[in-house]
Amino acid sequence: MTDVEHDLRRLLPSGEPSAVAGLLPAGRLVGPRHHGKEVTPVLWLSDGPAPLGLWEELHRGHPRSGLWPLLLAPLRVGDEEFRPWATGELDTDSASEPDWYDPAALLRTGWEYSTTVDSEGDPLDPEEAAELGRSVAPFLTGWPGTAPAAGYAGDPDGAARALARELLAGNPQLRIGLVAAGGGAEALTACGWSGPVNHEGDIAKVSAVLLDWERRYGTRLVQVGFAELELSVAAPPREEETALRVAAEHLAFCPDNIFQGAGTLTAYAPGLIGAEQWSFWWD
Repeated sequence: MTDVEHDLRRLLPSGEPSAVAGLLPAGRLVGPRHHGKEVTPVLWLSDGPAPLGLWEELHRGHPRSGLWPLLLAPLRVGDEEFRPWATGELDTDSASEPDWYDPAALLRTGWEYSTTVDSEGDPLDPEEAAELGRSVAPFLTGWPGTAPAAGYAGDPDGAARALARELLAGNPQLRIGLVAAGGGAEALTACGWSGPVNHEGDIAKVSAVLLDWERRYGTRLVQVGFAELELSVAAPPREEETALRVAAEHLAFCPDNIFQGAGTLTAYAPGLIGAEQWSFWWD
């Protein structure tokens, strides 16, 4: 048995040999570090940049291997430590399970919190409330509810592979990560990613929303950074009304996208129409 085969068997709950071991370059297992010591591994990480085409092969092999591939980015360009991945800055202790949650309820809660308090959790003063009103128009009366599922399904897996090629072409520093999970949404919880910790400490809630978007918009999680996500989208909104509803979901999920980006939902929403990629980042 090769070292790679041995490592992948440690990741899989079944302990069975992995169907993709022969495809992989040199790499190693990574686990969360507690008091300087690494505990149970949750991720296989390539030692070097992801070879072109490998993500697509691993993605196609996922049904047999049980290992979901992620393109992993470091904290910053040129980060030799490759944080948080190679340094084990992961946390599997604080997460619950994605299927515990109603994603629509999570988004409503995220919206209500993001539109009623400031960054310190204090009630908004009148000037802040007026500014917020401009940001969240046309939904001044409150949470509009989640957008309806897209009528056009597209090809979610094909869209994911296309985005992976595009992301790799733009960033040769990306590495391959493998997580024992049913898909990208579950992989975030399984590996203990904690990118949005300043906004949400239980990553299973993030996974629950991503699972819902997989169903409604044909999204797939392709790339994960220190506090960033890149999703392919097979069924994006096609008209303004739906795009505004989706923009409200994005604000509820990741308020920094709007409040530190476009500034208003009406400025943000047009970029979602027909968009085949959604990007999120948390400050």
